[in-house]
Amino acid sequence: MSASPDWPIAIADVLEARRRIAPHLPPTPLRRYQPLDAAVGSGISVYVKHENHNPTNSFKVRNALSAMAALSAPARQRGVVGATRGNHGLGLAYAGSLLNCPVTICVPLGNNPEKNEAMRGYGATLVEEGRDYDESVSVADRLVAQRGLTMVHSTNDRHVIAGAATLSLEMLEDAPELDAIVVSIGGGSQAVGALTVLRALKPGVEVFGVAAARAPAGHDSWRAGKIVTTASADTFADGLATRSAYALTFPALKAGLADFVLVTESEMAEAVRILLRTTHNLAEGAGAAGLAGLVKLRDRLAGKKVATILSGGNMDGRTLRQVLTGEL
Repeated sequence: MSASPDWPIAIADVLEARRRIAPHLPPTPLRRYQPLDAAVGSGISVYVKHENHNPTNSFKVRNALSAMAALSAPARQRGVVGATRGNHGLGLAYAGSLLNCPVTICVPLGNNPEKNEAMRGYGATLVEEGRDYDESVSVADRLVAQRGLTMVHSTNDRHVIAGAATLSLEMLEDAPELDAIVVSIGGGSQAVGALTVLRALKPGVEVFGVAAARAPAGHDSWRAGKIVTTASADTFADGLATRSAYALTFPALKAGLADFVLVTESEMAEAVRILLRTTHNLAEGAGAAGLAGLVKLRDRLAGKKVATILSGGNMDGRTLRQVLTGEL
């Protein structure tokens, strides 16, 4: 099955992305926890894909390595630029350190200082400008025009989506018995990756999307059947804080998702606490959003085998304190 105007990648692209990233990233574990099954209830068997076990504690390193390993030698020498709230930038910075490629990262003013420090630690140059992620993308576009850098967008890049899809390929190989996957959606690379793998290899598995209620652009676009933009994206789940759906992923999300739900800040915070208690793994807000969505969908998914992706664990200390004390 090949890519099409309504579907950005094909299974062949996913297999090629796995070939590119395999020298640098081992597969991450897919695990079961009886206490987590009990916490979710409704007889659901919960499978957790631990993307927090990647070198940068996030699935985004797959995306970055897939995209940057596909660049020509001259493009790598010139360098790449991207915009981020954290995890995409960490992935780019880490990939740049492995592939000897200069990396410039645009982050909004007031961005998570711990993530900024980590990106600089991998050798990236940071440009702090703009009030949110979407404005930082505009800064990155400007640097592409001024300096001839290659943009590696967190979503609107076929190689990025193919990299994200490798995690679903691993899940299906480890657990072919799965009935459904619940995926948090910021830009949609994880979800479109999952949809691509499943429609090629096991089309009966359903994919459900989850977005933050305080950053609902993707959800509202899916409901409206067209891309819409919201005025703000104010959520502690950095990876979900986008104000628009994206042209490259939206058609596939529209065509492929079984449903799309919103979760509140408190529901995500509770999911962080549940994961910490039952798996002893720390999830950031976006990393716990899939579980929060699964809890919301549990009546519909009763008795099924369902995977959720702990997509990242890069939560700063201040936010973690707020989550554990119930302030969020």
